[in-house]
Amino acid sequence: MTAEPVKWGIVSTIKADTRAILDFAAYHLDLGAHRLHIYLDEPNPEAYTHLKQHPKVRVTTCDASHWKRLKKHRPVKHQVRQTLNATHVYERIQTEWIAHIDVDEFLWPSFDLGQMLAALPQGVLSARVRPLEALAGREGEFKAMIPKGPEREAEVRAVYPAFGGFLKGGFLSHTAGKVIARTGLPNAELRIHNLFQEGGTLAESHELVQADLCHCHAASWEHWQSVYRYRLERGSYRPELGPGYARIMGGLNTHELLSLIEEEHGENGLRSFFDEISAKDPAVYRKLQERGLLRNRPLGLEEKRQKHFPGFG
Repeated sequence: MTAEPVKWGIVSTIKADTRAILDFAAYHLDLGAHRLHIYLDEPNPEAYTHLKQHPKVRVTTCDASHWKRLKKHRPVKHQVRQTLNATHVYERIQTEWIAHIDVDEFLWPSFDLGQMLAALPQGVLSARVRPLEALAGREGEFKAMIPKGPEREAEVRAVYPAFGGFLKGGFLSHTAGKVIARTGLPNAELRIHNLFQEGGTLAESHELVQADLCHCHAASWEHWQSVYRYRLERGSYRPELGPGYARIMGGLNTHELLSLIEEEHGENGLRSFFDEISAKDPAVYRKLQERGLLRNRPLGLEEKRQKHFPGFG
């Protein structure tokens, strides 16, 4: 017997152009989200106007008045701003579940997400969705990470011979995925990759194996270069993050790896790194294909944006 679908929503703190914001919103509205809470990390009047007109979207500009309402000073780190906004929504949203994801991440369930969540045991407090990474220049194509196991490191090096030894699972970005959290827990905190219960206890997550998180982290060289410096200094490649592999085994974190490549080989070195990790290199693409690690996930962003926000463009 199929479970009655539950309502689910999304919260996201976003700094992006209007098209990217509306693509993200339209895709998840089309997927069946009951409510989207979008926090604009910096003013974007155009995006705000379009989002405000949709009945299932709640949009907030994170200006001084917003932080005053939250009784907070604006945090310097955007990761902290994300957590504060997500937790604020978690306490108020009127859906049974809420996902905390970024503007370049797109949920891809193999069947209705509301039914999938409804089928989970009542004791499951969060459901983890593991990522796929977009392949550069191949619209709708993604790669899966090389799975955990005793041969993982050797496999990563075989697929990505120059740089794979520094990257967990062969991924440039996170392998942890994101969680969809069951709402209603008192004094919970919804962070970037996890839900924490009252008192700071990590809520154990259930692996949602029938869903993917399609992560368009570096969809093209131009896109990657446009966000590279910010990520290196303050984002997902920032200095304080840990290495993909233990330092005793020669592991470097992404900040150290990319800084070293740039220092020794300049832009050409970064281009070689990008081509290998994003499978623009035909040999890498072939190896992914041979290992069954390619995934076809046509997101249809243009069509969905026109459907849900016909007044844009």
